[in-house]
Formats: sequence, structure tokens, C-alpha cells
Amino acid sequence: MSKEILIFGHKNPDTDSICSAIAYSELKNKTGMKTIPVRLGEISKETEFILDYFKTEAPKLQTNVSGEEIILVDHNERTQTADGFEEAKILELVDHHRISNFDTDEPLKVRMEPVGCTSTILYDLYKEASVVPEKNTAGLMMSAIISDTLLFKSPTCTEKDIIAAKELSAIAGVDLEKYGLEMLIAGTNLDDKTEEELLNMDMKIFEVDEMKFGVAQVSTIDTAKVLLKKASFEKEIVDLSEKEGLSLFMFVITDILNNNSVSIISGARTDIAEKAFGQKADSGLLILDGVVSRKKQIIPPLTKAVQG
Repeated sequence: MSKEILIFGHKNPDTDSICSAIAYSELKNKTGMKTIPVRLGEISKETEFILDYFKTEAPKLQTNVSGEEIILVDHNERTQTADGFEEAKILELVDHHRISNFDTDEPLKVRMEPVGCTSTILYDLYKEASVVPEKNTAGLMMSAIISDTLLFKSPTCTEKDIIAAKELSAIAGVDLEKYGLEMLIAGTNLDDKTEEELLNMDMKIFEVDEMKFGVAQVSTIDTAKVLLKKASFEKEIVDLSEKEGLSLFMFVITDILNNNSVSIISGARTDIAEKAFGQKADSGLLILDGVVSRKKQIIPPLTKAVQG
């Protein structure tokens, strides 16, 4: 058991999960609490680029939180959080996603807002505590906003996200637009990843009316290149779905330059995905024009399709 309170984001962590954990731990430590940021999985290429750029160590890997005091950031669903969650004491939750499959034995402090990024909420918490984030931490928070909003192009982006990112870029001392594009492109270098690694890099499991489904997403500037490995992805998806008990799996490949996606779909309930997006799959593929956000454009129609 750790003496410090553990702060962490979801399994298969994206940039916001990692950066939010680091940023909130800094704020908590500056305001009298003893905390450490941890991660529930390997970091992505994009996050690796960001941590290197701002000279920040990655949080240590934590495989189980049983018996620990914990704070959750950037997630709340049971299927996405740490092993041992039921035996941990949860103190706080800071998130920008839907609430689902989440219950606790005791009351807790919750801060949730419909913004594009958890780091946007954390920046408000810094202001409310009259604390200015360290220069490198401001860079991490700015990067998380860029990542989650695709440099403000995602439909999840709000005016609050844009303002926060601009203010954080000033603290960090970087050119927001120039750095943002460089960062996003760095995250699209997938050549050294196996199919299994790509599927697990940013994969979340959801449960709606007792149906479990998974949605993985990768960003690229060359969709056709990723699809060259379609058969290999489909094999890995079958194995992953059997392991996790999933009725449907969507592997969403997002073109960050053209703001479109395609998705490989697999499972016993591919009809749910077809119903959600109003089209029949062509060789196991759905064309998702204008779709870039899992949170706002993929999970809501899937949820409605399951429930309807």
C-alpha cells in the first residue's frame, strides 16, 4: 500500500489521462495533500513526444489499487478503471465523460463539466486555488487539450477549451498552432506498433444494458496504409473480443488532416454499429464521414442503438 494518494486516468491511457494525472498531482501537492500520479498502461507515441518535449517523467505503472486511496481523472466507468478498484477508497473524481457503471460506498468530491478535455477542468481548479501551474505542467495540460480536441477541430471542443489552451501556451512559452500540429503528427507514427498494440493503445470498453462493446481509436495521416493490415487487425479483434466478452468491437481509424474516420467492425452484434451509423458494412468497414470523436459522435449513437 502506498503512503501517497494515487491519481490516475483510464486503462490504455491517452494523453489527457497521463497529463491530467500529473497536473492534478502537482496541484494537490501544492495545496497540502500527498499524492503521486500513476498510469494503468503503456503510453502512446503522442504522449511520449509530449513528455520528452516538456522534460517530464512518465508516471509509474500501477497494476492494482486494492487498499489504496485514489483519485480518478478522465474516466469513471468501471470497465475502464484500475484492477482492485472495489477494494480502494475513492476520494475524488474529475472527468468530462458520461457517467456510467459507477458507484461508491461513500460520498466523494466530484468535478465534471461538458468540455473537451479534463485538463481544461483542472486549469479551472488551479485558478480557484490561486496556483499557477509550473511551465512544463502548463505545457502538458495544453497538449492534453490539443490532443482531445484535435487542435480545436473536434465537435467536443468548447470555447472554454480554446481559452484554456491559449493561456496555458503562454505559461509554457510555446507557439500553440505550430507545436500542436507537430505534436499531432508525431502521434500518427504507428510503424513500430504491432496490430495488438494498436488495438490496445486507446481502447475503451463500455457496457450498456448488459451488452459489452469495445471501441479502439488511432489517429493517422494515411488511412490506406493502416488498412493494409485489415486482415491482421480482424484476427486480433476476434481474440480480444473473446478475452473481454465483447459482443461488438469497433476499430476507428481517424484521419486528423481530413477529419474523417473509417471503422473495422467485428462481433456477433455488428448490426448495432450498422444501425447506429445508418449504413451496411462493406467488407467489415463503415465509412464515418466527419466523425472524429469517440465520446460525442460514436458512443452516443451506439448507446441509442443498443437501447432502441
